Amino acid sequence: MTKQITTSITINADIETVWRILTDFDNYPKWNSFIKSVSGDVKVGNQIKIKIQGMTFRPTVLVRDEEKELKWLGHLWFKGLFDGEHAFKLSDNGNGTTLFEQRENFCGILVKMFSKQIDEDTKMGFERMNAELKLHAENL
Repeated sequence: MTKQITTSITINADIETVWRILTDFDNYPKWNSFIKSVSGDVKVGNQIKIKIQGMTFRPTVLVRDEEKELKWLGHLWFKGLFDGEHAFKLSDNGNGTTLFEQRENFCGILVKMFSKQIDEDTKMGFERMNAELKLHAENL
C-alpha cells in the first residue's frame, strides 16, 4: 500500500532566505509548530532525530541539495511496516518569490490503517508549517 500527500505555497522571499530558515533547525521552535526539532548532522547518509507532534523518529538523510531539496526516509519500528519518505523542495520563481513544496510518500503494510490520519492530520500539519514558513520568511 502506498499513499502520497503534497502541499505547496508561494513565499514572497528569495530562495536563499527560505533555504536558510528551513535548514536553521535550532530555530524551529521559534516558528515551526509542526516539526518541533531536528537534531544531528543533516548530511546525506546520516541518521538524524526528528520530533513531530508527540512523535520522535530517526530517519536517514537521502538528499541535501543546497537551496533545492532536503529529503529523508524514516520507518516506524522496522522497514516495510510504515515508511515515510519526506521531502522539502524549493523552486526559484524568477521574480523574488520561492515555491515551497512539502511532500511525503508513505508505503508499508500499515499505510491503509493510518490513511485517514495521513489525509487529515498530517496534511494539515504540512499546510500549517508551510504557512508558518511563509510568514517567518516574509517578515524578516
